[in-house]
Amino acid sequence: MNKVILVGNLTKDPELSTTTSGISVCKFTIAVTRRFANAEGNREADFLPIIVWRQIGENCHKYLKKGSKAGVVGTIQTRSYDDKDGIKRYVTEVVADEVEFLSAKTPNDSGGEFIDEVNKPAIKNGGKKPIAELAPIDDDDLPF
Repeated sequence: MNKVILVGNLTKDPELSTTTSGISVCKFTIAVTRRFANAEGNREADFLPIIVWRQIGENCHKYLKKGSKAGVVGTIQTRSYDDKDGIKRYVTEVVADEVEFLSAKTPNDSGGEFIDEVNKPAIKNGGKKPIAELAPIDDDDLPF
């Protein structure tokens, strides 16, 4: 079985190209923070190359940008090639079957710009007061 599920942030804007047969392919890298801290107490990140084909790739190029949080489901693929000096190089990448856009879109944004919803609590509840500032409700006033 070959299946990978990742959540991370894009390290740069996605790049869209087409094959000679006209198929769209989008490439980007996501930084995925490791689960545990290292000996110095820091949580390191892995930088994983993602390949997305056809319409999903076109959507990634349109709606994702550097810093966007994305969830990726796909398979790990390893390939090799000979570089210009004739040395065999190996590349490991994730070929995505699904990409979920996890950054919240700003309410007045018509483009593809996204923000981190964790750092913008007012956006999560429709621009109203942050949840911590809401007044408590007396249970006796509830209809159930």
